[in-house]
Amino acid sequence: MRRLKEHTVIATHDADGTPVPRDTAHSPRGRRRPQRGRSARPATVSRLRLTARGAILALVLATFGAALLERLAGVPSATSITFVVVCVLAAFLVRPGDLLALAVSPPLGYFTGVLAAEAVLTLGSDGFVRAVLIGLATRLADIAPSLFLGTGIVLAITAFRGLPANIRELGDELSGRPARRGRDSGRRGRTDSAAS
Repeated sequence: MRRLKEHTVIATHDADGTPVPRDTAHSPRGRRRPQRGRSARPATVSRLRLTARGAILALVLATFGAALLERLAGVPSATSITFVVVCVLAAFLVRPGDLLALAVSPPLGYFTGVLAAEAVLTLGSDGFVRAVLIGLATRLADIAPSLFLGTGIVLAITAFRGLPANIRELGDELSGRPARRGRDSGRRGRTDSAAS
C-alpha cells in the first residue's frame, strides 16, 4: 500500500498583515524558501543605495535646513555637524558607480544649500545682494574646517569603496580605449559587499 505525503499548511502573514497559507512539505523544517529573483535575507539599511543625484540633493537640503535652524533657532554649529554627518552617510549609501560624482560634490552642495538659506533669510531686506554676500562669506569662513573635514571623509570612504576604479573607467572612456577586463569596474558588475 502506498502512503501519501503529508502536507502541512501554516498561515503566514504578508507585508500588509493578511494571512497567506504556505505549503511546508517542500521546504526543510517548515522554513520558507526564497522566491526566484529575490534575496533570502530581509531588506536592511545596508541594501539602501542612493544615486549621486540623490546624495547631492540630500546634502543640499540638509545644509539648507541646518543653516535655517542655526540662524532662526540659534543652534550653534548645526550646519557644521549636519554637513559632516550627511557627508559620511552619503559616502556609504551612494551606489558604487556614482562614487566619482559624489566625491567632487560636497563643497558645491554646501555652497548651494547655504546660498539658498541666506537668500531666504535676507528676503525683503534693504541691500538684498549685499546682505546675501556678507552672510555667505561669514558662513564660509565659519565652516571652513568642517567643510574640509566632510570633503576629506567623503574622499577617504569613496576611495575604499572603489573610487580609483571609477577614475580608471572615466579615463578609458575619455581616451577611447576599450574597457579593461579582469577587474571590477565601478559601474559594471561590481557588488559592494566589502562596505556592507
